[in-house]
Amino acid sequence: MEFDYVIVGGGSGGTTLASRLSEDPAVKVCLVEAGGDGRGILVRAPAATVAMLPGRPRINNYAYQTVPQPGLNGRRGYQPRGRCLGGSSAINAMLYVRGHRDDYDDWERAGCTGWSFDSVLPYFKRAEGNQRGASALHGADGPLQVSEQQSPRPIAEDFVRAAEECGIPRNDDFNGAEQEGAGLYQVTQFHDGARNGERCSAAAAYLHPVINQRPNLTVLTDTQALRVVLEDRRATGVEVRHKDGSIETLHARREVALCGGAFNSPQLLMLSGIGDPAELGRHGIAVQHALPGVGQNLQDHTDFILAYTSKHTDLFGIGVVGGLHLVKAIAEWRKSGKGMIATPFAEGGAFIKSSPELRRPDLQLHFVIAITDDHARKLHAGFGFSCHVCVLRPKGRGDVRLNDAGPGSPPRIDPRFLSDPEDMALLLQGVKKMREILRAPALEKYRHRELYTADAHTDEELVQHIRARADTIYHPVGTCKMGTDAMAVVDAKLRVHGIENLRVVDASIMPTLIGGNTNAPTIMIAERAADWMRGPITFDRAQQDARAPATSLVPPALQAAATGAAQHPAHAAARSGR
Repeated sequence: MEFDYVIVGGGSGGTTLASRLSEDPAVKVCLVEAGGDGRGILVRAPAATVAMLPGRPRINNYAYQTVPQPGLNGRRGYQPRGRCLGGSSAINAMLYVRGHRDDYDDWERAGCTGWSFDSVLPYFKRAEGNQRGASALHGADGPLQVSEQQSPRPIAEDFVRAAEECGIPRNDDFNGAEQEGAGLYQVTQFHDGARNGERCSAAAAYLHPVINQRPNLTVLTDTQALRVVLEDRRATGVEVRHKDGSIETLHARREVALCGGAFNSPQLLMLSGIGDPAELGRHGIAVQHALPGVGQNLQDHTDFILAYTSKHTDLFGIGVVGGLHLVKAIAEWRKSGKGMIATPFAEGGAFIKSSPELRRPDLQLHFVIAITDDHARKLHAGFGFSCHVCVLRPKGRGDVRLNDAGPGSPPRIDPRFLSDPEDMALLLQGVKKMREILRAPALEKYRHRELYTADAHTDEELVQHIRARADTIYHPVGTCKMGTDAMAVVDAKLRVHGIENLRVVDASIMPTLIGGNTNAPTIMIAERAADWMRGPITFDRAQQDARAPATSLVPPALQAAATGAAQHPAHAAARSGR
């Protein structure tokens, strides 16, 4: 089991990286994923995220919890993360957001050479297959399908009108020249052909089309990475445990790349003896390389939700009427790819400034055509709508540590939500502005009863509700941060400081949290890393993809795990008639 590159983690970073590296037929690439193939109907049907997000049962979801958070009245936060090919892009709301251009210029100013917005824009465009076509800021030919929503509800447009009534300008492209404003999100969704209306996860975009067409690409699902194998501070491979319990080492002639995300990448580094010696010592792990920044600098978007019940039934609802609507919606989606099943739920949104003199928005809204409560773990009968607000650049910093030395154990996650008073003050401002929008005339016909907060009138009362119900909106970053200071983990080309042939390629390398959703930036990061790792490619990629698969290097049992997804019966049968 020897390869040129071994990639750990089949999420947005790992699938992108594996696909790009394996475009060169002269190299052998192995991708290791702890979960399944990411092809099931729950992944492909966008609205089915409501079945995966709660983590009960744990379908395609690690369903992590944080340690008790003092800023949240001692509650444990919930951290759903994707566990299948596609990673969190297989369970998210599919929103295509890059962040503000100044976010990347900040990285450059902080010493991350080559990470300005002008430097990263070509990689966003390379990845993007935007339904609107190519422009100075958008790509049209990339593998990641970026689409208009198939069937946005009328209430989403009325949310935008409500925002305009509150002085917020309309913005039809949050990734355009200006981010500020209210509008409908574009989504990572197929917009034509047989897969119209399906989720376009990173795996569906980059990996599934080539997984059986490239003999130099091996994909091992249901395979747990145990540690990075090191020899004289040089990564030479990865020790893994397969589903049958067997353990072997995958040897890497060139490089190992960790793509496990903000929680699992630092965890695997520490399990491999790379990290803060004090933390490693607590768990009896021998220090291979002291790197104190591993697991530090955790940042996430703290989020709060306002919700209303509604008598309008053109929303996602729970109950007899909602169930009948759902049955009809499934039939519509299977036939045309449109309707309620194609919804991202968070159909409308806004980027707003807490003060007009700011250079960029510091608050983000997600308007949802359903009642969202406790990550869909608490359901409400009937129909309704809700809206999230989050602080885009929180001051608070947390960390990721180990609970124990077991690779199968969850990491110890401490975001320290609302530990900085400025974060609470800004979130309170955001809640008040969000409430003003939801109470605007354009939404009057939809409002029935405000849940939880109807009797909260003072700042103190709203703060109590925030501490009782705020949590993440799923954008953890920063725990293997890029930089040159003493707490940096990787350099500007994502190479782990002090270790040869080892990189981290995922959202954990972000030195600071970008102002928006993090999936598109993670794919951009992997596109960049692929260029550094492979060098120029001069062959005909289309010709290579058309080849018939050669004899696999993988033993039969492992080959079934890697390629059996293509024969998955659900993939062929679930969308018959389309």
